[in-house]
Amino acid sequence: MSVKAKYQAVLDLGQELGIQGGDVSEEAGILKVKGEAATPYEKNVIWDKIKELGGESPADIKANITVADDSVYHRHTVKSGESLSKIAKHYYGDAMKYNKIFEANTDQLKNPDVIHPDQVLVIPNL
Repeated sequence: MSVKAKYQAVLDLGQELGIQGGDVSEEAGILKVKGEAATPYEKNVIWDKIKELGGESPADIKANITVADDSVYHRHTVKSGESLSKIAKHYYGDAMKYNKIFEANTDQLKNPDVIHPDQVLVIPNL
């Protein structure tokens, strides 16, 4: 299996996330990937996929992923059935950090228990 085939899921994820300025090359059995993620969250998702496929310190891939906007962790579009605690659990691994998201979005949220589908919420850096 070629190294590019091994990491095809990473390349597919990059396309799905809309990584900008993407460039992929293979030299001497090492896959070189570069691009710009919109937020730190997207960069982390790419790295998690690399580690899933190649181990904690893969030697057969070199990735240079920069971030366009590191002033926020991510921007999340609310889906039906979500709550701030569910969103906090997804991004932070801790549902109790919902208040951090609420505080970052008081320009559009008046109550942490009331969010609506299609609202775009700032997920702040912790």
